[in-house]
Amino acid sequence: MSGTPPATAGTQGALVCEAVSHKYDKDDGELAALADVDLQVQPGEFVSIVGPSGCGKTTLLKIIAGLMTPSSGNVSFPGHAQDDPPRNGLVFQEHGVFPWMTVLDNVAFGLEMRQVPRVERQQRAAEFIERVGLQEFGSSYPHQLSVGMRQRVGIARAFVADVPILLMDEPFGSLDAQTKIVLQEELLRLWSHDRKLVVYVTHDIEEAVRLGDRVLVMSGRPGRIREDITVPFERPRQLGRGDPAVSELVWHIWDLLRDDVRSGLSLRD
Repeated sequence: MSGTPPATAGTQGALVCEAVSHKYDKDDGELAALADVDLQVQPGEFVSIVGPSGCGKTTLLKIIAGLMTPSSGNVSFPGHAQDDPPRNGLVFQEHGVFPWMTVLDNVAFGLEMRQVPRVERQQRAAEFIERVGLQEFGSSYPHQLSVGMRQRVGIARAFVADVPILLMDEPFGSLDAQTKIVLQEELLRLWSHDRKLVVYVTHDIEEAVRLGDRVLVMSGRPGRIREDITVPFERPRQLGRGDPAVSELVWHIWDLLRDDVRSGLSLRD
C-alpha cells in the first residue's frame, strides 16, 4: 500500500525534507526525536501524518514551519528562493486564538501583520467567517464561543491569509466525535476551493484516511517514516464506517503502529 506523490504541474508550494534529524538537549544528555526523515509533498496535496506519542510528529511540523532548526538535514520549498521560504498557516489543537480580540480581528490578524489595509482585511476576514458559519459571531470574543467554534476561527484565520502551505497539529483532537466530523467536512470544503498543500498531524487513523491523499506512518524513538501510503479513495469522499475498504486500510495502519503504542504504554501481550 506504499505510494509516491502524484506528479503535479509546477513547483509552487512544494515541500521537501531531506534526512531531517533532531535532538533535544536535556540535563542528562540528548534526546533523539527524529532520525533521517525524508519527505516530499507536491503542491495541492493533503498529507496526513499518524504515529504514537513521542515519535516526533509535532517536532517535524515545527521544523517545517521554521519554528525550530533541525540538528541535521534540510527543509526546502522548490519554487522559492532558499532565503525566502513561503509563508505558512499554522493551526494547533489549543486553538491559538487571542482572547482579547473579537472573532473578526482574530481572523484578520495575519493580514494585519502583512499590513493589508484595514477595510480590505476586514472584508476578507468577514468572507471566511461566513464560510465557516460564524457570521453572527464576528463581534464576539473567544470566551463566548464553544470549543468547536473557536477551532473554526483558527481554520478561517489560516485560510484567509492565502498562504500556499497549511500546517495542522491535532486541530480537532479536543473535540467530541460529532463536532469533529462536521469540522473535518468544513476543512475539506475550504481546502477543495484552492487545494493548498496541507500537512496534517493526527493520532486518529480514521481521520487521517478520511482527510489525506496520503498517510505517512511514523514510528520509533527517534521517529522515522515507516510507510508512505496512498489513500485510494476518490474525492469527494463518503467514508462510511461500514466500508470494508476503509476498514482494511485503517487496520493496516494500526498494525504498523500497534507495537509502538503498546510499548509506550508499557503493555505486553
